[in-house]
Amino acid sequence: MESSSDSMLNAFTVDVEDYFQVSAFESCVARERWPDFESRVEANTLRIADLLEETQVRGTFFILGWVAERFPRLVQELHSRGHEIGSHSYWHRLIYSQSPEEFRQDLRRSRDVLQDIIGVPVVAYRAPSFSITQKSLWALEILSEEGFEIDSSIFPVYHDRYGIAGARPDIHLRETPSGPLAEFPPSVFKLGWWNLPVSGGGYFRLYPFAFTRYCLSQVNKRTNHPFMFYIHPWEVDPQQPRLSGPSAMSKMRHYVNLHRTEAKLRMLLRQFEFGRVDHIVAKYTSSIRSAC
Repeated sequence: MESSSDSMLNAFTVDVEDYFQVSAFESCVARERWPDFESRVEANTLRIADLLEETQVRGTFFILGWVAERFPRLVQELHSRGHEIGSHSYWHRLIYSQSPEEFRQDLRRSRDVLQDIIGVPVVAYRAPSFSITQKSLWALEILSEEGFEIDSSIFPVYHDRYGIAGARPDIHLRETPSGPLAEFPPSVFKLGWWNLPVSGGGYFRLYPFAFTRYCLSQVNKRTNHPFMFYIHPWEVDPQQPRLSGPSAMSKMRHYVNLHRTEAKLRMLLRQFEFGRVDHIVAKYTSSIRSAC
C-alpha cells in the first residue's frame, strides 16, 4: 500500500442502501414499491467489501434495516470479515421529517434487526442523508437513550437537504441528558470561511481524484486528525437501472461519473490508511477524556 499522510488511520464507511432508496428519489419511489424493483445492493456491497479485502482494510457498514432483513447473509458476511456494523435507519426517512417517537421506533427496529443477525451490540449510527440538522438535534438524545455511542450524521456544510454549516468538523463528544455521544462528522476542506465537502459520495465522483487526494491529505496534515470517507454500494454500479421520475438535478447528483467510482476507490485505498469508525473514535475520545 502506498500510504500517505504519515499513515494516519482514517475512517472508511459504506451507507448500505439500494439505488431506488436514496432520498433524492423519494418523491417518485414510494416505500411500498421497493419490493417491485430489482435489488442490486447485495452484489454491489460485496463488490466494495472485496475491494477492501484487497488492501486488508476493515471499515464500517451503516446498513438499512430493510436491507438487513432481506439479506441477513450479507450482514453476517460483512461481520465475519471484521467490519463494524452500524445502523443507517430502517426506512431511510429523513429525521427532520419524523416526530421524535417515529424516529425512536425506526431506530429500534433497525438496531434490533442488525443485532439479531450479528449477535453483538450495534452502537454506531448514520442518519439517512446526514439529516441531523439544527431542526433535528433532538435525535442525539434519543440515540444516547437507546444505547448508541457514536453518531456520524452532522455534516459541517451548507446544503439544501442536510448540514450544519458551523458545526465542529473533528471527532468530539456531545453531551446529552443521557450521557455523552461521540460525533465523527463527514470531512470538509477549509477554504477561507467556507467548508468544502470532500469526504465521499457524489463529491468523490464529481471531483478529479488528484483534487480529492490533496484535500483529504490536507485534512490529515492541517488538523492532525483522521478524515471520514463514505460511499454507497450503488455508486460502483454504472449498469444500475435508470429511473425516469426524478428531477434533472437529482439525476445528475445520482448518476454522474458512476463508471469512474471503482477505479478511484482502488487508488484511494492504495494511498491512505483506513479503519473502522469505532476503533478510531475509541482512540480519540480516550485522548479527549484524558485531557479533561
